[in-house]
Amino acid sequence: MGWLALALVIAAAAAALVLLRVGRVLWSMVGAALMLGAAGYAWQGSPTIAASPARAGMLRADDDPTLVDLRERMLGRFTADSAYLTAADALGRSGDRRSAVRAILGGLNRYPRSLMLWTALGTAMAAHDGNVTSPPALFAFRHAIRLAPLHPAPHFFLGLAYVRANDFANARAQWARALALSPAGASYRRDIAVRLMLLDRLLAMQEGRRP
Repeated sequence: MGWLALALVIAAAAAALVLLRVGRVLWSMVGAALMLGAAGYAWQGSPTIAASPARAGMLRADDDPTLVDLRERMLGRFTADSAYLTAADALGRSGDRRSAVRAILGGLNRYPRSLMLWTALGTAMAAHDGNVTSPPALFAFRHAIRLAPLHPAPHFFLGLAYVRANDFANARAQWARALALSPAGASYRRDIAVRLMLLDRLLAMQEGRRP
């Protein structure tokens, strides 16, 4: 499919050159540009792979670096408690989920009312236990919500944990709540809205496949 699309683009460009009566002198320049683009596509693209619709895995984004940026925009960065979270992130990426949990618990010993660390503990416990409904994970998320009932972060990351568990109905409820709690001018509001929109599309696709 990739090569076919590329061939259609080249054919369309050639037709446009004829219809627009571009001088022959410029044809070689346009042709060189098209060939350069084709070479780049063949080198870095995947022209032999068929197109496919978005899947739930795109919503999970377990290793999505934009989630760290989103978390920092929601909960702050360069704070004293965030240092523990930086260590936990590194441990989690290396696959040492137990040590990641311990790093966050170490931070909570010092900052017991940190919304950032309680929210992160819920995420870390869900990853460690392999189940967002494990009592430690749910306790951490619910405690974060009790600490800041009007903050969108605990709801968003609880929703993300539900997405990773393929529980899209509960995920949607949490993301809808997070969006409702996000201030109109917040930089992260659009990020939440986009993820909620994608989740709604996924749920609609699932409903359409049901008999």
